[in-house]
Amino acid sequence: MFARRFRLLVAVVIIGVLAWFLLDVLEREVQRAEERAANMVLSQLRAALVIRGAEAMLSRQGRLDDLEGINPFRLVEHQWPNYEGLCAGEKPGAGNWCFQAGERTSKQKETVNRPRGWLIYNPGQPITLDKRQVAPGEPLAWKVTTDFADRNGNGTREQEERPTGLKLAPVPLTEEAAPTQDAQR
Repeated sequence: MFARRFRLLVAVVIIGVLAWFLLDVLEREVQRAEERAANMVLSQLRAALVIRGAEAMLSRQGRLDDLEGINPFRLVEHQWPNYEGLCAGEKPGAGNWCFQAGERTSKQKETVNRPRGWLIYNPGQPITLDKRQVAPGEPLAWKVTTDFADRNGNGTREQEERPTGLKLAPVPLTEEAAPTQDAQR
């Protein structure tokens, strides 16, 4: 009788330890999957921006500066299941993307119906995205900006340095950088 209970106890302990390791591995895989998915979205959006920037430069009708702050999701013909559209609140749901429209700039034509703003991602797991480690619920933001030939290497665009394309640049998510919908009203 004692031997049977001892074997049962050993079996339960072994199954418990194996379940613990299995759950740990499962959690790591979920984190890796979210990280890969978010990096894939960023790569696809960056590729679309390269193409749109080249189109603007080749058409000679548009300027790259006019495309700053656009929503890059509109450039890709794909139904994104984790893209919520325009941000309805302060941040999208866990593991989702949204576009936070900013205020219209003075140089933007009134006839152009393109909101300017920031792309926001709210991770559902602790991940590393764009070389930035983030915890769940700490949203990250990017903005479409112009890339330029930095001839003097100072990282700032001067008048003589011409734009060479579009890029998706990380920006800090602060009240000034990305105002919420309520602050715009």
